[in-house]
Amino acid sequence: MTAPTSKTAIVTGASSGIGKATAEALADAGYRVFGTSRRAEGSGPRGVHMLACDVTEMGSVSALVAAVLAKTGRIDLVVNNAGVGLVGAAEESSVAQVQRLFDVNVFGVLRVTNAVLPIMRQQGGGRIITMSSALGLVPAPYSAHYAAGKHAIEAYSESLDHEVRAFGIRVTLIEPAFVQGSFDQNSLVPDSQLKDYEPVLADVHAFIADVTPTADTPQMVAEVVLRAATATVPKRRYTVGQNARQISLLRRYLPAGLFDRLLRWQFRLPA
Repeated sequence: MTAPTSKTAIVTGASSGIGKATAEALADAGYRVFGTSRRAEGSGPRGVHMLACDVTEMGSVSALVAAVLAKTGRIDLVVNNAGVGLVGAAEESSVAQVQRLFDVNVFGVLRVTNAVLPIMRQQGGGRIITMSSALGLVPAPYSAHYAAGKHAIEAYSESLDHEVRAFGIRVTLIEPAFVQGSFDQNSLVPDSQLKDYEPVLADVHAFIADVTPTADTPQMVAEVVLRAATATVPKRRYTVGQNARQISLLRRYLPAGLFDRLLRWQFRLPA
């Protein structure tokens, strides 16, 4: 191993969107950043070393961590950002499709985290930041499986934070709401589309299309990631933007029945 020259960060899913903005923000802040994508094609984010990594393959994750460690001698920060989306009725996705979704969004986080924890324990500290969502806090009609994965990551990350804090390691969640960018290009399409859901699902897609152009930017999310990475005492959760903060507060303080009605109104669902 070579001697470390600066703090080292890994950002998964760094070729576009939130991952790219986060990698660039960390590089601008002085981190030596290694971004990943499945094929590491193109020039990548500004000032970032891009490496190939498929988070669904433990061998690929192990090779990534070994390569970074050989170049820098340590790993100070990991941002688990790689993910895929899925919009559709829960009934429209087979178990096999949901397993593919979880293999990236949930088990991908576990693979990367398990690969870096021994290194962070040995060096006496580190930060693990995982991209969650406001949908990790609330129900998500027509995104049930995506929300289920984010709920799982919320429980895992908060529990893990308690386990590793004694080693100088902290685990933090980032919770944006809707974000502008290319996430839809990396989304799955339900593998068994049903006509019964088409009318309401059309309204849900229209709602998403309406809110996305004015949604938070990837750069806004990246700023919050940088704040979490550099905080002396990081919080377990950081919401991003006004919408996510409102969702968190409403979920916490509104009566269940009123929250239910507001949620259905927001998603343009029948009363």
